[in-house]
Amino acid sequence: MGHECFDVRIEGKVAHVVLNRPEKRNSMSPAFWDELPAIVRDLDENARARVIVISSTGPHFSAGLDLQAFAPGGNGTGENEIDASQRRRMRRVHGARFYDDVRRMQASFSALENCRLPVLAAIQGGCIGGGVDLVTACDMRYATEDAFLTIFETRIGMTADVGTFPRLVKLIPEGIVRELAYTGRRMPAEEARSVGLINRVYPDHAALLEGVSELAHEIAANAPLAVYGCKRMINYSRDHSTADGLDYVGIWNASMLQPDEMAEALAANAEKRDGDFVELPRIKPRSDGDIF
Repeated sequence: MGHECFDVRIEGKVAHVVLNRPEKRNSMSPAFWDELPAIVRDLDENARARVIVISSTGPHFSAGLDLQAFAPGGNGTGENEIDASQRRRMRRVHGARFYDDVRRMQASFSALENCRLPVLAAIQGGCIGGGVDLVTACDMRYATEDAFLTIFETRIGMTADVGTFPRLVKLIPEGIVRELAYTGRRMPAEEARSVGLINRVYPDHAALLEGVSELAHEIAANAPLAVYGCKRMINYSRDHSTADGLDYVGIWNASMLQPDEMAEALAANAEKRDGDFVELPRIKPRSDGDIF
């Protein structure tokens, strides 16, 4: 199935999801918000891969929201001609409609956080506005030396609302988040690495893609259930107290720990071979008659 905003390929249990609109600086058009969660759900629920890598094309990772496509007269949801009465009506419904649109966009990025698979972001050039929302919803972030991140919404008179603040304040010190938000300045890749937002910096785009792909395959070589458990526990521990996290991981392993997978991992390590692990189960779609 073709996509307007992405190319998708799977190589050795690693899914590469590539933003494919370099001529538009990979800005996020209306189709983007439907395609991304659909792709992630398909990869996760049908167990098509063990790891997802999100990368991009052209000089910049993403310019963020495609404002022109969403504006009246653009090629998105706006109308070409709006008279005075229509404009008054739009103002009356604007708040509710805006809220619904924002919630839908937020859910598109939350799909990355909620899926069972680790998601790695490979960033080159500018990661602007909504691009920051996207990569902060990923498990790890990697960048080229020329990459930068900016909460650009401030510069255009709005407050970032698709996920930047709830996630960024849990990734880097609050004072740095405030500085980036209040100024809208660019944070270079090396500075982002120094505060823990970026895991590793690579000299160029080719080296970035090679390095992130190698890491993704290293993750994919582990038992999928163990990696899923790690992601679930890390996310839970981030949002709960230490006592809650300790209790939950005990319950998780009491129900999820698989001795056969442990034995296979130990044998594979001793024999210096790839492990023969069970894939995550496919997620059964709910039907109208389902109670649970």
